[in-house]
Amino acid sequence: MNPIIVLVAGIAISVMIIPLAWRFAPLMGMIDKPDARKVHSVPIPRIGGWGIVFGTLIPIALVVPLDPLIQSFLIGGIILFISGAWDDAQEIGHFTKFACQIIAAGVVVFYGDLWIAQAPYAGVEEVSPYFGKPFTFFAMVGMMNAINHSDGLDGLAGGESMLSLIVLAFLAFVGDDGTIAVVIACATMGGVLGFLRFNTHPAQVFMGDTGSQFLGFTLAFLAIYLTQVCHPALSNALPLLMLGLPIVDILAVLYLRISQGMNWFKATRNHIHHRLLDRGFNHYESVIIIYSIQAALVISAIFMRCQNDWWVTAWYLLVCASVFVFLVIAEKANWQAHRVSDESKVSQLIVYLKTKGILTVAPARLVMFMVPLFIVVTPLWVTSVPRDFGMVSGVMLVVLAFEMFFGKNGDSITSRAAISVVAIFAAYLSVNYTPPLLVDFELGRTLYFALLAVAIASSVRFSKRISFQVTPTDYLIVFGLLTIAFFANEHFVARDTSVLLVEAVILLYGCQLLIEQRVGRWSLLNAATLVALGVLALRGLLL
Repeated sequence: MNPIIVLVAGIAISVMIIPLAWRFAPLMGMIDKPDARKVHSVPIPRIGGWGIVFGTLIPIALVVPLDPLIQSFLIGGIILFISGAWDDAQEIGHFTKFACQIIAAGVVVFYGDLWIAQAPYAGVEEVSPYFGKPFTFFAMVGMMNAINHSDGLDGLAGGESMLSLIVLAFLAFVGDDGTIAVVIACATMGGVLGFLRFNTHPAQVFMGDTGSQFLGFTLAFLAIYLTQVCHPALSNALPLLMLGLPIVDILAVLYLRISQGMNWFKATRNHIHHRLLDRGFNHYESVIIIYSIQAALVISAIFMRCQNDWWVTAWYLLVCASVFVFLVIAEKANWQAHRVSDESKVSQLIVYLKTKGILTVAPARLVMFMVPLFIVVTPLWVTSVPRDFGMVSGVMLVVLAFEMFFGKNGDSITSRAAISVVAIFAAYLSVNYTPPLLVDFELGRTLYFALLAVAIASSVRFSKRISFQVTPTDYLIVFGLLTIAFFANEHFVARDTSVLLVEAVILLYGCQLLIEQRVGRWSLLNAATLVALGVLALRGLLL
């Protein structure tokens, strides 16, 4: 039961399901039309949740033993899929939605026998089922609605859930019996990643209630399973940090609605993301700010996993209070993030460095030479090349050579695939087939990739000639990689694997940056790729 295979399967299923459902969205009435409260200006299909649900449930049903607990998760997910799709099509009403959420939670509590027996602040003594089971209902239904209400910006609910899932998977992995939780978390991450392919701003699809309710259900299920079954030594208040900002967001919105005498269930613009937009932050900035807060909370869950419940709660409240204090002060002062004013000294310095090419031309040239240099030199100096690498490289060499000599512009899917394969092969070989050297190669490689990463970031951020766009999904990828790298020594992954992942992603971003800039078939990147494939094929098959 390899979690990586489950993750990849979830991505593949999600990416296949969403375009198919997309075609039928208008026929089923699953179209989200714009209004005064929403941030989109054109009708968007609400079928992204289909990819999330099927991308999660199908791999789990195929690889996990179907005991009552897993059956309860699958049944609860199907119930929420049906009710969510129904609501996305014709607005079934709040009480019907609540009833379906309660039924889904009830299946987990009574059939799966998963409920909160060790409640927060209750010490080591188990609580009565007469308290624990109703509390579980409240927690699960509350989380379903928290994610549902956080789904207000492109990529927001999916990204927040991804951050929580990464940490839930890690804590399950280091627990006593966390295999099931790791697999469920990886399958869900796969479904979400497939969905985010279509939901990055400007979104092509929305997840709708189908996706948001299911994500809230899954996160609540995993948090309860983790603290009650898999890793009972964890703080029982830890779900506050693992699930993060959506919890306090919905509580704050309910407080504002009640205090202002508004309908509890009527949608308003009181959410954190709405308030950030009102302060002048753009869509990307608002999403990244919320991602950053969520990341701070979920990462702190790793460090505080065995702390006293009260300390965990105090830290959670401190972080959340800081967010709302900032919002309240900014709103009272009518502060705007992008108010027109005189440039600061920092802004003037950045403008000066840009005009001199230090932040634009120099980084772009570094990327232009560093990436091709690495993918050409690495196959030459590594100790050996695996035979299967040689076979794949030989086939791609023939295909790319034909494209280079007879194609129109050398910018086909074939050439892009060849470049990506060479980059990944080079990263893998440099990590696993390094020859013995007299110098500190590890330090040199670290500095090389650090410089390349800075050059890529500077080129993307400051060059107007580069059309490569960084999205919030890229920040999720970077967060995941940094988490893997930082906690590699805690047995989450082997150190070499973490280094490989980080270096491969940096190279792939560098390749993508050069692909956006290259002109003609014989760009430096294309030529380097052709040479690298030739060397890999020769060494892998003949030497």
